[in-house]
Amino acid sequence: MFLKTSVHADSPQGRFTSGADLITGAVLVKSEAHGKHLFLGFDNELWVHIHLGLFGKWRIAKGELPEPFGQIRLRLWNEVGYAELRGPTKCEVLDADEMRYALTKIGPDPIRGSDPEPAWERVSRSKSSIGVLLMDQRVFAGVGNIYRAEVLFRHNISPFRRGNQLSRNEFDAIWTDLMMLMSQGSKKGRIDTVRPEHLPEVMGRSARVDRHGGEVYVYRREGKDCYLCDAAVLMADMTGRKLYWCPTCQSE
Repeated sequence: MFLKTSVHADSPQGRFTSGADLITGAVLVKSEAHGKHLFLGFDNELWVHIHLGLFGKWRIAKGELPEPFGQIRLRLWNEVGYAELRGPTKCEVLDADEMRYALTKIGPDPIRGSDPEPAWERVSRSKSSIGVLLMDQRVFAGVGNIYRAEVLFRHNISPFRRGNQLSRNEFDAIWTDLMMLMSQGSKKGRIDTVRPEHLPEVMGRSARVDRHGGEVYVYRREGKDCYLCDAAVLMADMTGRKLYWCPTCQSE
């Protein structure tokens, strides 16, 4: 709707007014996602770097631009429709050099088929737990809380195991699985991580009922029986996010 068109921009909230002034009237020529970071490239060689964080969200619609409502950091619009950005962690204008530098701070992205070596180098040297490392966007780009919990369960790896205690084979298995799971999730618009042999119709269990949708092993299933061993799924805080795991299938 916006690509290859001239866009108007403003910041009803006021926090991005100077940035919006720099791109209004420019043509949007590129849109690149790197993990949870979005880069919008314009024909004046400027980029808008957006990281939604936990609370940021876009509203994109066709039709005439409505009156602003609520805290809108950035609006883009043309003759076809409009996009409203609220609550991002980051929204900034970068030049080409600054954009390239920003990319150096983002780890390889499984969904893009990136080279995993930089991630392995950091994991293999780290004393931090793999549960922490998977959520560090400087190590793994785009891996959120659901994929963290589920990929570790799928490979029977404790989220508390230190990165430098992970074997290369274990790391490669995690990376390959993330590539597959994240690509499927992007195409389907929902996250399913349960293997075919563990689906509800195969195991004779009830399907998941959850606003996130998708069949999962441990995510948001604290206190419920593990599908594979009947142990109660546990939940704990890890760096400010809820961590889910099976203490039996993922024993240290």
